[in-house]
Amino acid sequence: MEQESVATEEKASDKTIITVLGKDTVGIIAKVCTYLSEHQINVLDISQTIVQGFFHMMMIVEMNGAEVTFSQCSKDLAEIGQGIGVSIKCQKAEIFEKMHRI
Repeated sequence: MEQESVATEEKASDKTIITVLGKDTVGIIAKVCTYLSEHQINVLDISQTIVQGFFHMMMIVEMNGAEVTFSQCSKDLAEIGQGIGVSIKCQKAEIFEKMHRI
């Protein structure tokens, strides 16, 4: 039944934007990518910078075939972020694109 809800939720949009922001520490990328890999979420693109000790990363991932729903992924990554002292946010790519159109 869980698989059905994952498939239904992800049909509308399989791409997600993940942003990570906070003080730079060892292992941020590793923790986020480990979670994604463990849940069959594919990284399509990744960009990261460090400015005066502050870490910023933006990822575009594909949730097609993911073992978790978008909502669960968002919640789990937010919790991982809290554990390592950064903010992790997820947003569906289609919504992100519509918000940034002028």
